[in-house]
Amino acid sequence: MTDKSNDPISMWQKMVGEMEKGFNSFANQAMSSPEFSQAVNRAGGVAAGAQKQLGDLMEKYLVSMNLPSRDQVTGLAERLQSIEGQIGEIKSMLSQMAASSGISQGSDTAMRPPRTKRPPSEGGEQT
Repeated sequence: MTDKSNDPISMWQKMVGEMEKGFNSFANQAMSSPEFSQAVNRAGGVAAGAQKQLGDLMEKYLVSMNLPSRDQVTGLAERLQSIEGQIGEIKSMLSQMAASSGISQGSDTAMRPPRTKRPPSEGGEQT
């Protein structure tokens, strides 16, 4: 077995552990200062402002290209879902009405008008 004082891996682990402790204490001191929190708040405000400006710029670009914005597409999707729901309700009402009137739902021949026109005869008429 190797001696712990001469083992390079244990020396490396000890050195990394000491570096972590030092970095953690430095970071804790830095984060507890009011200047750090002010800087983080300013950075967050700048990022939010930049994101809003980018969104406005993108919307203007889409308008100039005659393309819908994200909000418009979301609105269309919501309206489409509403319409699909209404169509589903109408279908179920029609099915209930058909079932109560005795029309078979399996074939749509009951809904077609009778065929009165006959196909031309095979011999055909000559003029």
